[in-house]
Amino acid sequence: MDSTNASRCSPEISLDPDRWEDFRHAAHRALDDALDLISTIREGPVWRRMPDEVREELREPVPRQGRPFEEVYRRFADCILPYFTGNIHPRFFGWVHGTGQAGGIVAEMMTAAMNANCGGRDHGAIHVERAVIEWCKEIFGFPADASGLLVSGTSMANLIALTVARNAYVPDIRAAGLVESGGRLAVYASVEAHESSVKALEMLGLGSKALRKIPVDGDFRMDVALLRQQIAEDRAAGMEPFCAIGSAGTVNTGAVDDLDAIATVCADEGMWFHVDGAFGGLCALSDRLRPELRGIERADSLGFDFHKWMFVQYDAGCVLVRRGDLHKAAFTMRPAYLKHGKGQRGLAAGADWPCEFGPELSRGFRALKIWFAMQEHGAERFARVIEQNCAQARHLAQRVCAEPDLELLAPVKLNVVCFRFAPPELTPEAVDELNEAIVADLHESGIAAPSTTRVRGRLAIRTAITNHRSRQADLDILIDHVLCMGRARVQGMVAAGSA
Repeated sequence: MDSTNASRCSPEISLDPDRWEDFRHAAHRALDDALDLISTIREGPVWRRMPDEVREELREPVPRQGRPFEEVYRRFADCILPYFTGNIHPRFFGWVHGTGQAGGIVAEMMTAAMNANCGGRDHGAIHVERAVIEWCKEIFGFPADASGLLVSGTSMANLIALTVARNAYVPDIRAAGLVESGGRLAVYASVEAHESSVKALEMLGLGSKALRKIPVDGDFRMDVALLRQQIAEDRAAGMEPFCAIGSAGTVNTGAVDDLDAIATVCADEGMWFHVDGAFGGLCALSDRLRPELRGIERADSLGFDFHKWMFVQYDAGCVLVRRGDLHKAAFTMRPAYLKHGKGQRGLAAGADWPCEFGPELSRGFRALKIWFAMQEHGAERFARVIEQNCAQARHLAQRVCAEPDLELLAPVKLNVVCFRFAPPELTPEAVDELNEAIVADLHESGIAAPSTTRVRGRLAIRTAITNHRSRQADLDILIDHVLCMGRARVQGMVAAGSA
């Protein structure tokens, strides 16, 4: 029997469950477990380390034969679920991680059920994404003919925006490359700007040296006078300044650059103005906080994340570009297998597919969880939570300033508080080591999870509050334990004669 006849005689298989009712019961149990986890999250530790034996169990060979779904889920529940990052907990303050929402669990479940590829074509998921982009243009004051794309996060948004900026400045670059102008292009951002812009410039072939890092003022905002001076010096040296990046919420301290002033510099110099608004950009939802972002509506491009201060499940970022034609020109490519039919009929219909505005053809349905979140809560409720987090940061700063052993290391503009335990009897090096140890103690105890950074060379306990579950009492718990742990460690250092 030849192979063709053999394949015809073989039973055809599917990956669907053999018994849907059994799977239904197991899936309902999994949803209950997810809701139990979220609804009781405050009762457990913020973070726990995965034991070595569990890590080893996960390093198994490729499974050659499958297991029953119930067994697979049981292994997940035992070996993976208990060891989450911690950002779903109300005392997670590390980095700038969003918390997620209960409704997002359902949105993600339905996204998985639909399994839409949002690279293009004419189907419901594409229209949901377009609706979300229209909301974003309205929120940030972008024109009707602006374009946008949902992406994994602001790192990808920055890459896409800087690609558009570069290609607009060097129109033939898609065909000719950087042979002629690559070594002369210059981009500007503050020394506090996120490193994703450096990665973007490296990936674009401009190199990290293309980024001119501008010093900041006492509030950690870009010094605009020094920006103008650096641009003038670069032009005199034969460089070609083409883009400046403003930060709407720097990663270290939450500072917001003077976006309006940077926009004016860019207008005067004929440069592209990009705003990295990874988390702070969403202050635009709040009438109280929006004045901090004055000038963001003048940006040529903007990147921000829904998974931070809109609390949707990871991952969900967005890039907006004022000139939709330039955005499309930077990425569009429609080979024969992506052409739509005559008369714009059928599933292949629809102009301006999302794949024409970014590097990805295969794209997930990120828009549904954003759509769910906005429909369920509305922009005003998100604004209230953002304002609440900023008020909590001010409360934390007040607690820090009230304690003689604590030191506030940067002004609190939005939701980030940088402080340290700094008893006067310790050397600067000992203070750094002490605060690093305190943060590790907090993590390993499961009490709280701040992060560390450096502010003007000093190691800081960095508390970033993008958490709708956090309460002032959680911040009080953090401070109380920093003081307790710090004092206990100092006593041990004094007893050992190492202070």
